Amino acid sequence: MSSTATFLTSFDNSGQNKTTTTPAPRDGYDLPIYGLDNNRFISLHLTALSCISISLAFSVIVITFSFRSSNRRFFNRTKSERFVVYMALCDGLFNLAHSLDHLHILITKDHVRPRGLCVFYAFVIGEFISAQMFMVNIVSINAFSMIYMKKDISFGKYDWRLLSFTFGIPFIVYLSAAILGKLGPTGAFFLKIFFICSCHFDAIKGADLWVYYLTILTFVVVVVNVILYIATWIKIYKETKSLANVLGHEAQAIKSIHNSARNMSLFVSVFLIQWFSLAVYSITALLGHVPEVILYMVISLNNIGGVLNGLVFIILKRRRKKRPLKADSMATITTSQSVSTITSKF
Repeated sequence: MSSTATFLTSFDNSGQNKTTTTPAPRDGYDLPIYGLDNNRFISLHLTALSCISISLAFSVIVITFSFRSSNRRFFNRTKSERFVVYMALCDGLFNLAHSLDHLHILITKDHVRPRGLCVFYAFVIGEFISAQMFMVNIVSINAFSMIYMKKDISFGKYDWRLLSFTFGIPFIVYLSAAILGKLGPTGAFFLKIFFICSCHFDAIKGADLWVYYLTILTFVVVVVNVILYIATWIKIYKETKSLANVLGHEAQAIKSIHNSARNMSLFVSVFLIQWFSLAVYSITALLGHVPEVILYMVISLNNIGGVLNGLVFIILKRRRKKRPLKADSMATITTSQSVSTITSKF
């Protein structure tokens, strides 16, 4: 950040060496567009737009098939089925705004103007990226709670607790940022570290939010997800090995919890696939050199969330066909009543 806040120095070699300075940039509009200086501009944006278009198509397909393939009311479906729709909705709206952002820049070879349009793109992109991140975090906590404490987290009627948390916090953050003028072009500087889009937190006015909200918070969420994910699977592995000594309904109850936790873990897996490359990119950027293959890997993986969520949708459908839930029969088992309550929701 300090590099954008200092004066830029240039040298005029005609005649005597003279040092000239230009004022420090006032906002993201004073920074160059990433890629124009190294002939990567067209290839980067075309790669991003291709991935975004495919992801958007998958998101629309998932939402359409989700409602057509089930006769139950939405909030009577299992948590996994509802999560798929929520994630597809986040991916779809993010991809829609993101594609318009990239297309605008590709056509004009300039920042998105007027500023109000850039702020709108930034708000939509940030809202649904963050909502997805918080939702996956809740999923990993829920799976951990099921495996270790045999308790299901209540999301309230119509999932109001879940939706208030995952969509409410980003809404407040980005609305406040918009009011304070901290949304706008990210410029070339921050895109070297966090290549998502040209409109997000303003590279100059919103630099503090880049550090504290995106960088640090995202790192914490990813670390928490990884820890809970590993702990959940270790517990599943150990309990699976001991199932040979467990008979009857109790064994069935444990297997049902494992299946439910595995379904939840799918969302965490695709989240890590989608965003792990960004951690690799950030490390190489801090070291001073980013291999081009890593750059394109980040652009591709970060923008195929809809495809990954579509794979989760297909896997869940196949699992339900192979292992239909038998909540009614399990509910009669006195030793497993709490277990059947949990598994019937997944």
